[in-house]
Amino acid sequence: MTHVARFALALLLLVACVPAWGQKFGYIDTEFIMGKLPEYAQAQAELAKLTDTWQKEIEFQKRDLDKLYRTYQAEEVVLTEAMKKKRQDEIQKKEQEIKAYETKQFGYEGQLFKKRVELNKPAQDKIFEAVEKVVKARKLDFMFDRNGDLTMLYANPTHDYTEFVLEELGLGSPTRNQPGPKGPVKTVKPPKTPTASTDPAFESDSGTPDPAIPVKTPATKAPKATKAGKP
Repeated sequence: MTHVARFALALLLLVACVPAWGQKFGYIDTEFIMGKLPEYAQAQAELAKLTDTWQKEIEFQKRDLDKLYRTYQAEEVVLTEAMKKKRQDEIQKKEQEIKAYETKQFGYEGQLFKKRVELNKPAQDKIFEAVEKVVKARKLDFMFDRNGDLTMLYANPTHDYTEFVLEELGLGSPTRNQPGPKGPVKTVKPPKTPTASTDPAFESDSGTPDPAIPVKTPATKAPKATKAGKP
């Protein structure tokens, strides 16, 4: 599908959804979900092996082509025109064969593309089944893919149903969206207020002595009596 066709499809979807803003909708992150599936990981590993095998075959053919070209350059001065034409045709044919093989394996809708569709299909079908269950259970009218052609400039996390789909697949996090564990309740004892019996010199916040607390004044000693005849 071309970019123009994708844009037209996205626009058509938007127009179709305009009268239904009052209906419930949600979205999921299929790329994130796919990355959690063991089937998808296995498919990617197999695709990597195939890619490596085909790439090595292409490199081997290119080495043969390079060898043909170098041999032609080294012997060109002693070759007749007919022999030159024959060698050049061989080189050109080899180049075309390599290009054709690259296109067959890695081109648009080539073997890699077809193999990717084939290997990813079980994981995709599994996700679609889980999405259908979530849509029915949550009574949604629409479910979007945030990785699809319909670009989301903003998405309220309230409408993110990715975790619900993961739960249907048995891959949900048991702690996701759950209240945190309650710790033991700690009580703090209030500080003791000094009283007259413990601190007679306690002052109130105003800095003046509390009238309810009697203030002791130091006793004055009487002067000693002097004996007669002595100063």
